[in-house]
Amino acid sequence: MAPTSQSKGTEMRIAGWVLSVLIGLFLAIASAVPKFMRIEAATSAMEVVGWPMKYLVLIGVIEVGCVILFLVPRTALLGAVLTTGLLGGSLAANLRVDNPLFSHTLFSIYLGVAVWVALWLREEKVRAVFPLLR
Repeated sequence: MAPTSQSKGTEMRIAGWVLSVLIGLFLAIASAVPKFMRIEAATSAMEVVGWPMKYLVLIGVIEVGCVILFLVPRTALLGAVLTTGLLGGSLAANLRVDNPLFSHTLFSIYLGVAVWVALWLREEKVRAVFPLLR
């Protein structure tokens, strides 16, 4: 039995929310929390790209703020745009210091694409603006 368009939309929204929550957990737990706790992985990454440690917690707060905006349906588009900007800064910092391309520098692109795919899957209005499927 072929899925109806309504059930297909529901499946897409569920997939979008699952991906959104995974992205949110990653940004909060794997990226922001180490900054708040000043874990060596976060501090050494800041040193490598040449950012002063005084910005460590601020960047973590910005990450959490972007995640919250992205996960709240009413502000999800703003959250995706701001997260894209944050990831662009990360890409530029890693590119500037010649970090490994596929693992460090382009990771921002991978995560940014995942953010927009998640939003596209969960928001019908975004799918209407970017109609990738018919």
